[in-house]
Amino acid sequence: MTALDLSSPVAVVGTGTMGQGIAQVALVAGHPVRLYDAVPGRAQEAAAAIGARLDRLVAKDRLGAADRDAARARLTPATGLADLADCGLVVEAVLERLDVKQQLFRELEEIVAEDCLLATNTSSLSVTAIGGALASPGRFVGLHFFNPAPLLPLVEVVSGFATDVTSATRAYETARAWGKTPVACADTPGFIVNRIARPFYAEAFAVYEAQAADPATIDAVLRESGGFRMGAFELTDLIGQDVNESVTHSVWQSFFQDVRFTPSLAQRRLVEAGRLGRKSGHGWYDYAEDAERSEPHTAEKAQPPAYVVAEGSLGPAAELLALIREAGIQIREEDEDHGTRLVLPSGGQLVLADGQTSVEFRDVVYFDLACDYRTATRIALSASKDTAQPTLTEAIGLFQALGKDVSVIGDVPGMIVARTVARIMDLAHDAVAKGVATEEDIDTAMRLGVNYPLGPFEWGRRLGRGWAYDLLDDLHLRDPSGRYAPSLALYRHAYATDQREGTP
Repeated sequence: MTALDLSSPVAVVGTGTMGQGIAQVALVAGHPVRLYDAVPGRAQEAAAAIGARLDRLVAKDRLGAADRDAARARLTPATGLADLADCGLVVEAVLERLDVKQQLFRELEEIVAEDCLLATNTSSLSVTAIGGALASPGRFVGLHFFNPAPLLPLVEVVSGFATDVTSATRAYETARAWGKTPVACADTPGFIVNRIARPFYAEAFAVYEAQAADPATIDAVLRESGGFRMGAFELTDLIGQDVNESVTHSVWQSFFQDVRFTPSLAQRRLVEAGRLGRKSGHGWYDYAEDAERSEPHTAEKAQPPAYVVAEGSLGPAAELLALIREAGIQIREEDEDHGTRLVLPSGGQLVLADGQTSVEFRDVVYFDLACDYRTATRIALSASKDTAQPTLTEAIGLFQALGKDVSVIGDVPGMIVARTVARIMDLAHDAVAKGVATEEDIDTAMRLGVNYPLGPFEWGRRLGRGWAYDLLDDLHLRDPSGRYAPSLALYRHAYATDQREGTP
């Protein structure tokens, strides 16, 4: 099945920001486009707004003047649904209410031809449920664009329970012909991105609720150590706290209140207070012109240790050994089978976050996971109140000698980046096992949809087969609510190598 022919008109119903964006994508790709909105005059306003954006593209030399003029000529505001009768594809981008969408598609089904593809841009409702109102649900599919649609490349092509393979394939190929990067997924709450991204927000909020670190510090660690484009607090302020919380709540409810998707009480209180983020002038951060900028906690300058003793390879943090040598700090290596750690001159130990806490051991400082220890500009450390001050000071000085800012947070298991990445990996493996999407499509979706530095399976190849399972298993022992219980899919992945090698 090939993409929709360029001569075939595309209709967009709903002319808000997303509807206009989708219409612009189809228009620039070469289709005649019909715009319809139930509110009189809105379609004409949307057409004018799209025309203005085309003018800006010409001014930036991203579109030729002749191509702009031709695109404008193909754009037509519709006065009623009947004007969409000859369209080959109708994409809906109206209010996120099941009854409203179902009624719209029932009406469209009576108007368009039998071979017209019907698509919803819903981000939170079930594609199956919307299509269930149709007499012919086989031609109904989800086409979930990301905002702003003309700029962001990802499109989730969602097959409902009754969607025909030919319809899904045609939608997929059409999105690709429009210059987008489509990924195929089954109809599951949150689809790919909004399902697998929940821990990015949830774990940051959990660390905050545990009073282990403030929002500015958590955001800085996620950016400067984890490699994420934005931290969870600044990103939800940009999205809108009400919007982000609504998606989280929808996924949680759709999974029958699965504890893994439990919303944040702290975020709920923020929404109740009307602190919705940038759009209201205050969210996790204050956006008033005279507001003092929130800065991350950064440790004072400390003296680095003269040497460290390396016991084991440090696993995912092995690159630190080269950085320590380059900083002129002596490494004394010992072969130890029981762990991977650095021993400091004070006798204290420096250990990569593993789901355990400092308070359980004598004189242990944990350090967080980094996407790339060489390029990371900040590292988080955690210690208990009983950790000896010389040990913490030496740990701070060591990472500062490597050119890193250091943030000391509370004694929370899994710290910030490590627990976030482990949970994202777990949900990704669970999604593949349940037929939601392929590993490749999940990695693509998370990199392009939310700008993650690595997809979950790319992280896994870097960190090792059992890393995420072991960390979550330790976290689960310390928080037996079920939130951190590793999935069966992750368990099978973690032990697959050992079983092949014959390890009992």
